[in-house]
Amino acid sequence: METSLSINYIIREPKVKMEKNPLLLLLHGYGSNEEDLFSFASELPDHYYIVSAQAPYPVPPYGYAWYAIHFDADANKFSDDDQAIESRDKLVQFIGELQEKYRIDPQNINLIGFSQGAILSYAIALSYPEKINKVVALSGYFNANIIKAGFEEGDFSQLQFFASHGTVDQVIPVDWARKTAPILDVLKIKHTYKEYPVGHGVHPLNFADFKDFLLED
Repeated sequence: METSLSINYIIREPKVKMEKNPLLLLLHGYGSNEEDLFSFASELPDHYYIVSAQAPYPVPPYGYAWYAIHFDADANKFSDDDQAIESRDKLVQFIGELQEKYRIDPQNINLIGFSQGAILSYAIALSYPEKINKVVALSGYFNANIIKAGFEEGDFSQLQFFASHGTVDQVIPVDWARKTAPILDVLKIKHTYKEYPVGHGVHPLNFADFKDFLLED
């Protein structure tokens, strides 16, 4: 565990070193931790810096959260939006710190978020589109309340999204995720949306599909 920056993290440095290497920042879900998505690291492309961040709020016994959630069927009451905005901006600061510490290509910053991490990934990319290249949003949804005001006027020309969801997700209903693609259409953001026959998790085909997405030009 690295503790020298504003957010604790674990890192796999690129096996193939270039003058500047792309970054893949992994954002875990509510009640999980930085080890969760990092279990994918050995299967991800060798030329990335792979950094898995630890969220700031402890969730006993061994987990963390980016913000508090309320177990309510109403999407509008589901999250502590003030904490979410705070974590959104902490993560943007953290990306800047990583760029200062490692030889990271500032034009190739990519996010993989699961659940709460996916919700935050949308918020980071749409609030700061000039900073982000690709986003893999797994089992999350679009929460406009935690995106910067006036984000609709942003320049999204370089952004690309891969969004996916389980058809039998018992934590975040698939109907919430299905609202995402029409929003991205309106914003004219290049995106792919796929569903898989799983609950709140990542199907092996899902993993293969988003890996292909990361390797595409």
